[in-house]
Amino acid sequence: MSSQDIAAIPLPPRDEAVSIALLLAFVGGYLDAYTWIIHGVMANAQTANLVLLWVYGTAGNWGEAIRFVPPILAFAIGIVAAAWLRRASGERASAINTLIEILLLVAIGILHNRLPDLAGTLGISFVAAMQTAIFTKVEGVAYSSVMITGNMRQAIEGVFLALCSGGPLGTIRRSGIFTGLCIAFGLGAAVGAFATENIPDLALGIPVIALVIVMLRCEIQSKDAIT
Repeated sequence: MSSQDIAAIPLPPRDEAVSIALLLAFVGGYLDAYTWIIHGVMANAQTANLVLLWVYGTAGNWGEAIRFVPPILAFAIGIVAAAWLRRASGERASAINTLIEILLLVAIGILHNRLPDLAGTLGISFVAAMQTAIFTKVEGVAYSSVMITGNMRQAIEGVFLALCSGGPLGTIRRSGIFTGLCIAFGLGAAVGAFATENIPDLALGIPVIALVIVMLRCEIQSKDAIT
C-alpha cells in the first residue's frame, strides 16, 4: 500500500476514538458502582436489574422487586431520547448528549442529600442509556461503554483468531482495544466504589470531569465538520 493510499483512508469520527471509548467505559463502570452502593440497583446493567426483579418477584417479595422497575423504565426512555437527539442534531449529537449527561450528573450531585433515592437512580439510568445509544462504535466496531460482556467476547475472540489462524489485519490491535475497555470499566468501578464510600457528596465530580473531556473532543470534531 502506497503512502498516497494510506493518506486516502478516512480517519474514524472523533466520537469513535479509542481515548473517548476508554473514558466512557471508565464512566460506565464508575456509575454502576455508585448506584449500587448508594441506591442498591444498577444504572447500566439492566440485565442484572431484570434478573433481580424476577428473583425477588418469584419469591413473593414484590416490595423489594419493584425497586428495580424504575431504572429499567428510565433506561428505556433514555434510549428513545438519544434516538431523537441523533435524528435532530446529526453530527453534534455526541457533544450535545455528553453535555446533557454532565448537567444531569451535576444536578444529582448537588441534590445528593435532598434528592430521593428513586430520582437519583432514574437520572443516572437515563444518562447511561443516552451514552450507550449515542456512542456505539470504536474505530468502526460496535462496543458498549456501560457493560463489558460484548467487549470481553471481542477481546478473547481476537486473541484466539490471531493465535490460531492469523486473523484479519488489525485483529491484535482490536483485541487490545477491547481488553483496554474492560480494564477501563473495572478501573472505573474500583474508583467509583472508593469515592462513593469516602466522599459521597463529591463522588459524581469524577465522572463529570471525564465527560467534560469527552464533550470537548466531540465539540472539536463537530466544528471541524462544519468548517
